[in-house]
Amino acid sequence: MAITKQHLIPLFAISFLFFFQHHCSTTSAQAPAQSPAPPGPPDVTKILQKAGQYSVFVRLLKSTQVSDRLIGELKDTDDGKTIFAPTDKAFSALKSGALNSLNDEQRVELVLFHVIPSYIPLSQFQTVSNPMRTQAGDSGDGEFPLNVTTSGNTVVLKTGLTKTSVSDTIYTDGQLAVYRVDQVLQPLQVFAARSSALAPAPGMSRKAADVDGKSKASSLAIQNLALFVVSVIAFALSL
Repeated sequence: MAITKQHLIPLFAISFLFFFQHHCSTTSAQAPAQSPAPPGPPDVTKILQKAGQYSVFVRLLKSTQVSDRLIGELKDTDDGKTIFAPTDKAFSALKSGALNSLNDEQRVELVLFHVIPSYIPLSQFQTVSNPMRTQAGDSGDGEFPLNVTTSGNTVVLKTGLTKTSVSDTIYTDGQLAVYRVDQVLQPLQVFAARSSALAPAPGMSRKAADVDGKSKASSLAIQNLALFVVSVIAFALSL
């Protein structure tokens, strides 16, 4: 039977469809599967929000933008971070108005004083050199010293104004460690300077100081008057 033009068109169409389907299937089978994107660095604020009872510290991390800074640094360095997170109860134990009276710079320093620029497992604190360096600044006396001592599994932190211990591990993954502390770590640079500026004279109120000053002035006036009278009498007797 002779193959006519009408027979060739359907055969050509079927052949083309078969080739196209086979080519697409082969290409799809050969295409490599895409690997999932690597996970980003841990978000400290989300970790603390999930743990609960850290709302004040979370608010400070966000308002000072330290939380964003930590995410960037965890992404760009292999040193990791260690964070001491005070509970809400720890902040409520501060003197009334102590936190609200800090300026923006002091708030940043306070938050960074709770951040160590390296990952420290709980078992490795005994190898840390004192004073321990925080991200707040110089660890010298009178500024931002933080000393650590260990006794068995107990880790004690001392700032010169605060003494507390690590009471729990909130999070650890080999890059970031977050530990609970039950007192706010108060840096000398921030809180000691404020205490010195605001404290009254030892053993004397301002009112008592004013009374004492007036009393001394009155005594001096009486002494001067007595000297004047004695001088007048002596002059009169010499005539």
